[in-house]
Amino acid sequence: MKQILLTLLLMVFSCGDDKIFVIQREDSSLAIIKNDTLTGQIKNMRDTNHGVVKFYKNDGYAISRDGYVIRFDPINEKILNEYKTSKSAIGFVVEEDFVAVANYDDKSINILSRDLKPIQKIFTNSRNVGIKTYNDYIIFSQMDNDKITVLKKNKESKKFTIYKEFSAVGTMPFDAMINDDQYIVGFFEGGYFGVVDMKKLTYKKIEITAQNNQKVLKVPHFGFWSKGADTIFIPSVGDNKVMVYRKDFRFIKNIDTVGLPVFTILSPNQKYLVITFSGEKFPYIQIIDTKTLNVIKNYQFDAKILHARWSNDSNKLYLSANDTNKIVVIDSFDWSISKEINGVLKPSGIFIYEETK
Repeated sequence: MKQILLTLLLMVFSCGDDKIFVIQREDSSLAIIKNDTLTGQIKNMRDTNHGVVKFYKNDGYAISRDGYVIRFDPINEKILNEYKTSKSAIGFVVEEDFVAVANYDDKSINILSRDLKPIQKIFTNSRNVGIKTYNDYIIFSQMDNDKITVLKKNKESKKFTIYKEFSAVGTMPFDAMINDDQYIVGFFEGGYFGVVDMKKLTYKKIEITAQNNQKVLKVPHFGFWSKGADTIFIPSVGDNKVMVYRKDFRFIKNIDTVGLPVFTILSPNQKYLVITFSGEKFPYIQIIDTKTLNVIKNYQFDAKILHARWSNDSNKLYLSANDTNKIVVIDSFDWSISKEINGVLKPSGIFIYEETK
């Protein structure tokens, strides 16, 4: 009986093994980790200083600091092709029949096919940020024009046209996220958010306050937020706190932290939140219990922790230890460091791939 239970446990844990691609920040490459072992890399990924990877079915896509979109095969681990959209691309989205890229330097949006053939280029006379999709729409913000633009796709031509624009939305929109049927945009400075109701295509501002009616003075990247079923966790800019709000942005509490928080990353089972830091607290992370909203675990490492990622089953937490060229693996059952994967060169972003059958 014990042998059967042991076998079942091993089967459960083996199902949790992930294939992981890690940005090697100064090496123009992706490291590949399988079963918590470094197995190879994909080279010639352009400027990976702030690289981002996304997957759509069995295609991988990376965007480079110098404006390239690179399509790669995550199964056979090779580059398929690339397309340069500008000198500096800031964000992108991938859907079933297109890839859309928001550009900084040539102030445009690029629409590409899934195999990166150009479909159209839309100039905006602004740096473009916060690009997202919703049904047949692409929505993004124009940082220099204080404007939000909604594009709609023509199903026959596959091209997009401007369907609606919101002007004077706030000063310098900075980043955005889709939350259910809402496009939520933050501004570089200002105690408010902008919300587009994507069903009604209407816009409103929401003022955000914390304790003692203190306004949020600056919004960090929305990619650093975590959204739970009922709560949103926001790293406070310039303060040693993570702010906790309800989904309607009613304030719940501040969680005091060891340093200036950068990332808040919620586990897939939503039981735990990991916090990473900047400045002198770069080598630290803290774990929050999302029920009690208390810190339950503190770690200090021998390197800056640039990124964190939970395994898809929430059993493991992967950390990029940039200065010491390794990925640290934490077991969430007992919070022990179960492994250090060495030889990953200047790691930053960690991205998990699941093969689609």
